[in-house]
Amino acid sequence: MGKISPVSAKYIVQSTIEIEGIVERPDVIGAIFGQTEGLLGSELELRELQRSGRIGRIDVKTDIKSGKTSGEIIIPSSLDKAETAIIGAAIETIQRIGPCNAKVHVTNIEDVRVSKRTYVIERAKELLRNLNEKFMPDSQELTEEVAQSVRMMEVMEYGKDRLPAGPLIDESDDIIVVEGRADVLNLLKHGIKNAIGLNGTSVPETIKELSRKKTITLFVDGDRGGDLITKELTSVAEVDFITRAPDGKEVEEITQKEILKALRGKITFEQYKMESSSNKNGVVRAAPREIREVREVKSYNVRERPIAKKAPSEKNQDFKKLLDDLVGTRGAYILDDQLNILGKVPITELASTLESLRTGVFAVVLDGTITRDITNIAEKINVKYIIGKDSKAVSSRINVITQKQL
Repeated sequence: MGKISPVSAKYIVQSTIEIEGIVERPDVIGAIFGQTEGLLGSELELRELQRSGRIGRIDVKTDIKSGKTSGEIIIPSSLDKAETAIIGAAIETIQRIGPCNAKVHVTNIEDVRVSKRTYVIERAKELLRNLNEKFMPDSQELTEEVAQSVRMMEVMEYGKDRLPAGPLIDESDDIIVVEGRADVLNLLKHGIKNAIGLNGTSVPETIKELSRKKTITLFVDGDRGGDLITKELTSVAEVDFITRAPDGKEVEEITQKEILKALRGKITFEQYKMESSSNKNGVVRAAPREIREVREVKSYNVRERPIAKKAPSEKNQDFKKLLDDLVGTRGAYILDDQLNILGKVPITELASTLESLRTGVFAVVLDGTITRDITNIAEKINVKYIIGKDSKAVSSRINVITQKQL
């Protein structure tokens, strides 16, 4: 906007000037006052308007190149729109400056209030954004921060081994044993207050004593270290249930949903012993309950029974319910001829499970694609129905039913 006097400017007249020669800045200002004098009457005389503060300090910038002068003229005004426009038109009447021809052209009349208003709006947005980010956390953030602090305060040192633990260890009949302090904190974060940490791979006496008095659930990381701790603790303490974080994750980093899913999917110590003894590596991997029924299926042995006399439509409805129940689990139901569930296995273990069975399997419902390998094995053990999301196999001896057909 150039240099503006204390006048309260409302408009800025911006114009360019081209001069056929070399002149100085005072020559241009003198021409503006001199050549507009008497042109607009006494009320719009530039000298008088400037004395009264209705026209600000006229600013002229010049640049000399190749024997010619060019530049810009800035005139601040507190007149109304019409009067300001007249002033702008008046300075365009200047045709000579000193001995040189000149041409003045008004390029713009800027409303300063609009510019200020735009600046105020943008600056206000910026200030509000900074205020929200730095000084005004929402109620949810405040609640979380306070709750987190309280949970940190709730971690106590328990027993003679001073183990990190939640505040409900003594009050609870069920205790969750985890690997360390960070695991206890994560469980506290999600409202689970009956956890205690081992603080190392060796089993403290405090844990052994608790295992004799309370129901113990061992909750370990989903890695090799978790497997080693499981073997160590189950060999020296009375563990009732075992579960683990998802493969590759640690208890201290998993979400509330993953924590609850793991705890719901815990297995008994007896199941752990049987599964680990059948595992070549001696490592139990079956934590989620939806994939831990292999043992029950393989130990199931029934004699042939007459096929249930259900109407096809009724049977299909039962199949549809079972398939809907499996969606998202990547598991498979193995059914008898009364459509009772004999067991549930992961799809990856379905073929080997069917191969180990001789009789009693009437139907298989799986959350996936029916393959030729599965139908081949099913034919050998006289399976009557295979139901899946879709099929890549055709069998003359087995009724292959897809989700669309149901």
